[in-house]
Amino acid sequence: MNRSYFSAITLAVAALAAGNAMAADASAAKTREQVKAELAEAIRTGDFVVNSETHQKANELNPGLYPAKSAAQGKTREQVKAELAEALRTGDFVVNGEAHQKANEVNPGLYPAKSAAQGKTREQVKAELAEALRTGNIMADGETGLKLNQLYPQRYNRNI
Repeated sequence: MNRSYFSAITLAVAALAAGNAMAADASAAKTREQVKAELAEAIRTGDFVVNSETHQKANELNPGLYPAKSAAQGKTREQVKAELAEALRTGDFVVNGEAHQKANEVNPGLYPAKSAAQGKTREQVKAELAEALRTGNIMADGETGLKLNQLYPQRYNRNI
């Protein structure tokens, strides 16, 4: 028997056994026929793992043996044109490829200012700082990048 054929049969049997185990689970609530249909669909499309180390599926390993997946719905021509017009109006397009600078960053006076997002209130920032100090969730030093609660867990793991 061909080795790949034998592997495919083994995988199918394993998938069927796993499907039956899931069907028996009360939370899954699938009938035997539903599980069989799902297994048949997975085998038809190659949507089952064949390499447990890399988690590659059969349709990824051998794409020519299985039907191609349907492409995601793209944008319409009108949507793309509207996005382009908005980007040109706001300067939200790259003009310097190396530095990835956008037109509104290079010449901010030529484009409308970006609206600032609403920030936190002074009280919210103070409350966050107090919580960070209490839990040790602040940087200890710039060299290691560790936080105080990581350097000194005995100080901060107390349930207060």
